Amino acid sequence: MYGLRQAPRAWNSKLDNELLALGFVKSKLDHAVYIRNNKTSLLVVGVYVDDLIISGPDVGDINQFKVEMKRKFSMSDLGLLSYYLGIEVKQGQEGITLSHGSYAVEILENAGMIDCNPCDTPMEPRLKLYKSKEGEAVDPTGYRSIHY
Repeated sequence: MYGLRQAPRAWNSKLDNELLALGFVKSKLDHAVYIRNNKTSLLVVGVYVDDLIISGPDVGDINQFKVEMKRKFSMSDLGLLSYYLGIEVKQGQEGITLSHGSYAVEILENAGMIDCNPCDTPMEPRLKLYKSKEGEAVDPTGYRSIHY
C-alpha cells in the first residue's frame, strides 16, 4: 500500500474505523486524537501518520489496548515515548518534561552558529540600518531554510 497516492487516506480510514469500533470517540477539536472514556478507564490516543501515542492513568488499560491493536494490525511497541516530532520527552516519577533542546542545537548547527556566544539582544541597541547599494546581494532562500 505504501507509495500509492491513496495510501495515506486508506490507512487513516482503516485506523479510524478500527478505533471507533473499539469504543473510541474522535476529538471534535483535533481529528488526530481519539478518546475512550468509561467508568473504569480512560485512554487517549494521538495519531501521527502511522504512529500512535497512547496515554492513560492505568498501565493495564494501555497494555490491553495494545493487545487489541495487535489483533488487528501488524505493529511494534517502541516503549515509553522519548522523542516525537522534534520534542524530547522525559518521563519519571516527578512527571513528564518536554524539551526542544536538541532541536535548537540542530538549528544552530545548520546555521553555522553552534560556537557563537549567546546574548539577550543579538544586535547593537539603537543601531540605524540603511539599504546599501554596494556589496553582494543576499540569497533569501538560505535565510529562510534556517528553520530546520
